Amino acid sequence: MTTHRIFGEALAGRDIAARHPQFFQGVLKNNKTSFAIFTAAALIYLFGWYSVGVSFDRLMGGFSKFGWIIGLMLPPNPGSLHLAWVFFHGLIETLSMAFLGTFVAACLAFPLGLLAAKNIVSNSVIHLLVRRFLDTIRGIDTLIWALIWIGVVGLGPFAGVLAIITSDLGAFGKLFSEAFEAVDSKPVEGVKASGGSKLHALRFGMLPQVIPVIAGQVLYYFESNTRSATIIGIVGAGGIGLYLTETIRTLEWQQTSFIIILVLITVSLIDWLSGKLRLTIIGNQAR
Repeated sequence: MTTHRIFGEALAGRDIAARHPQFFQGVLKNNKTSFAIFTAAALIYLFGWYSVGVSFDRLMGGFSKFGWIIGLMLPPNPGSLHLAWVFFHGLIETLSMAFLGTFVAACLAFPLGLLAAKNIVSNSVIHLLVRRFLDTIRGIDTLIWALIWIGVVGLGPFAGVLAIITSDLGAFGKLFSEAFEAVDSKPVEGVKASGGSKLHALRFGMLPQVIPVIAGQVLYYFESNTRSATIIGIVGAGGIGLYLTETIRTLEWQQTSFIIILVLITVSLIDWLSGKLRLTIIGNQAR
């Protein structure tokens, strides 16, 4: 009986497949497409490993050298009280670069985000021009912008601030425009239905929804730019990165580890404070 039942179910399945081939063909086609995508991704992954010359022998052999360098870094030691103050001053300079660059970039990107949002400006030409401009700015890394601005204004933290502003301008413009496009349209329509203008709809319908999102993005980028300001300092844009590269160049590993710990502590504190600020902003908006 069991054999007859299984055979009958198989025939019924074939009958269903014959009567509705479009559904079964679609599943088969999707499976073939998924397999082709997976195969292509695997081949690209393997080619990437091959093209960069990955060597597991070199990696395993380098672990001993890595351990030796870590041993030279311990214990962290600035060398003297004067050098500790110099490193701390460089850290303050790095924080200033990150804060000024992030704040100015956010202020400049806000109107660009409005122009790039399709639900605010309906002109397709403006969208195309603004979005391509943001893509162009965003497509160049902060380190490259630092090298460009060093050539324009010279060495120092001013070039670092300009590099962060330029790099973040493209990223903030894209993120802000996406935040505006993702808002719920009901509050906006409610403001307009009560007799409000487009400006009122933007102020009372959109901004309360996007302010927490924008604030979270700006705070995250401030934390990220603290690390970026350290890196661009290596190429001459000022800050603690200049001292970091100098200690590595002179093989002063204990001073190097001291600077790294300073940066890690600073980034952790910024992350903690930004989390508190995000919760405060969200709580105020909920009221």
